[in-house]
Amino acid sequence: MIEAHTTASAAFGKAIHEAGGSSGDDHRASREEERTLLAICAYPAVSGGDRLAKARYLLEIEARGELDLPEHIQALLRSTILVT
Repeated sequence: MIEAHTTASAAFGKAIHEAGGSSGDDHRASREEERTLLAICAYPAVSGGDRLAKARYLLEIEARGELDLPEHIQALLRSTILVT
């Protein structure tokens, strides 16, 4: 998931900065980047390694100011609830 988000973020950045890029490309890339970030937030990491990787990555994202939507926080909090 982290790799998918990294790829989607790069595609979004490219769509924005690419000369002659259509707004449709920008919107598609933005939606894909958002979808992959929400997937990471929602992922219920169970193992210690998964929790550490998720936390480190999301801290990097938050430091750039990109973890700012209520949906991010809601998905993150829901992911911490273990349903047995």
